[in-house]
Amino acid sequence: MQTNNVRLGVILMLLTTIVFALQDGISRHLAAEYNVYLVVMVRYWFFAGFVVTIASRGRGGVIATAKTRQPLLQMFRGILLALEVCVMVSGFTLLGLVEGHAVFACYPLLVAALSGPVLGERVGWRRWAAIGVGFVGVTIILQPGMSVFDPLAVVPLLAAIMFALYALLTRFAARQDSTATSFFWTGTAGAVTMTLLGVWFWETMSAGDWVWMATLCMTGVLGHWLLIRCYEVAEASAVQPFAYFQLVFAASVGVVVFGETIRLNVALGTIVIVSAGLFTLWRERQQG
Repeated sequence: MQTNNVRLGVILMLLTTIVFALQDGISRHLAAEYNVYLVVMVRYWFFAGFVVTIASRGRGGVIATAKTRQPLLQMFRGILLALEVCVMVSGFTLLGLVEGHAVFACYPLLVAALSGPVLGERVGWRRWAAIGVGFVGVTIILQPGMSVFDPLAVVPLLAAIMFALYALLTRFAARQDSTATSFFWTGTAGAVTMTLLGVWFWETMSAGDWVWMATLCMTGVLGHWLLIRCYEVAEASAVQPFAYFQLVFAASVGVVVFGETIRLNVALGTIVIVSAGLFTLWRERQQG
């Protein structure tokens, strides 16, 4: 039965962001030592095992869960997310968790901006104003034209664009398929894609790093389970603003574990982006 326990939903969302932040820290460590495709491939093997297990326990089993009228769309979604994870993990190794997440935080604004052309949704002037303000925040972080501008910051921006498109396609797929079906295709299509890419980069890991890899896989499964439970107990619009805490937790991991620093322009730009994103979410809830 669908409930709306906002307090429990907020707690689950905060736990989800903590787990995902830890996952990002482990991903950064492993990707610095091994090929990104290898790390993401093993992670997706466990993810696929998780979604198949969930599907097998549902009504009608795996066959019923996998049934879809839009297989090409579902496969493309899974492939796109897998590639986005590769790009984002690469961004962590190039820029660190602090700046990588700071730029990636603009993805809700990209979703709002693209919801018109992709989904045919109406985007009012207030949302467009918030989107514009948000990208001012991105500009503050990237500092284009300045001597300190790092073109590598474009990597997490590309990841944000890819994830925004994935989110929009997920909304589009939901018009005909259930959440369980989309979740199944996300895991399985992504696992096949990463196997085709990652198997060519196989290398032997140390025993210690296999422990970290196992932890990464477990955090991935735990994070997705917590997120599913979160959306089961509370409305998405009520808990979604708390997803921004992943930026806080991931930045904390970057500073404490990896010795990263938070530059003034990154802090200011992040505040601008998050503020614009929260306004956009508020407007979506008001109109909903």
